[in-house]
Amino acid sequence: MRLITIFLVLTILISGCTNRQQGEQLSETRLLLDTYCTITIHGNVDPGLLDEAFMLCEELEALFSITIEGSDVWRINNSGGQPVRVDPRTISVIEAGLVFGELSDGMFDITIGQLSRLWDFGGEPSVPSESELESARETVDFRQVRIVGDTVHLENPDAWIDLGAIAKGYIAYEIAILLASRGVTGALINIGGDVVAVGSRQDGTPWRIALQKPFGDPGDWLGVIELEWASVLGSGTYERQFEIDGIRYHHTLDPTTGMPVVTDIISATVITETAVLGEGLSTIAVLLGSERALEIFTRASGFIGAVIVLDSGELLKVGNVEFVDGG
Repeated sequence: MRLITIFLVLTILISGCTNRQQGEQLSETRLLLDTYCTITIHGNVDPGLLDEAFMLCEELEALFSITIEGSDVWRINNSGGQPVRVDPRTISVIEAGLVFGELSDGMFDITIGQLSRLWDFGGEPSVPSESELESARETVDFRQVRIVGDTVHLENPDAWIDLGAIAKGYIAYEIAILLASRGVTGALINIGGDVVAVGSRQDGTPWRIALQKPFGDPGDWLGVIELEWASVLGSGTYERQFEIDGIRYHHTLDPTTGMPVVTDIISATVITETAVLGEGLSTIAVLLGSERALEIFTRASGFIGAVIVLDSGELLKVGNVEFVDGG
C-alpha cells in the first residue's frame, strides 16, 4: 500500500524526526490518517504538548474514519439507515460537507463512499465494471443525509458517507486551536500536505511553504509562499493514481459518472483563513474546472488566494498570493 503520496503542498524547514532547534523548537512526525503528520512548535512550551496534539489527531481519526470499525462514520454507514448518535465534531464536519455539496451543485458529495470503496486507490489497482459503478452511483446524493439533534442517518440505507475530502483539514485546524489555546505563538501543522500555520517562525518571520510542482520530482517547486495565521491546502489529479493499459486513473471522482473527473485543472492550492474551507474549495476546483472555481472563490468568505495549474501548463494566481522564491 502506498502510505503517502507527494502532496501539492509540502512544508520546508521541517525535519522528519523529533528534535529541538533554536532553543525551544520542537518537531515530530508520526504516521496517522494513512499519511505522515508533522507538528512543529516553538516557544516556552511543555514537550508533552506534542503528545497531546497527536492524541487529538488520533481521537478525531477514530471519529471520522470510514475504515475504523466503531467510528462515527463507520456506524452511520452500517446502521441500515437508522439514526446514529455521534460526536458534535462529526456533525460539524458533515455539515461542512453538505455546504460544499450545495456550493458545487452536488459535485462535492460526502455520500460518495460506495464509489470510493470500489476504486480503492490504496489497494490493488483495478477499474470497476460499469454495472458496479452504476450500482454505486445510485447511492450518491448528499441531500439524503439527515441530521436531527445529535443523530445522523442516511435515507438510503445502502449509502456510505466518506469524509476523506475534508477531515484532514478539520483535524489540522483543531490541533492549531489546541496549541494556540495553550499559549503557543508559533506552530506549523502538516497533515499529509494540509498545512495550518499558527503565528510565525521563532525569528518572527512568516512560515515559508513550498508548493510542489505536479508530476515533478521531490524538491521541484512551483514557488514558495509565506504564511502566518492561515491555512494552505491542495488537491490534484496527480496525487493518488494508477495506470492500466496506458490510461491514468486518479482519485478525484465525478459522482455523476463514478469515474475520475475530467476538467482543465491538474492541481489547485488554496490559501484560506480556516483549513476546512481550503480543503473543500481545492477539491471543488478540481471537480468543476477553472471557470467555475474562480467564481466560487470570489464569493467565499475566508478565501485568501489560490495557485492553480491547468492541463495546458498555465499557472494561475488568484487573490492575495505571491511567490517569494521561484515562480
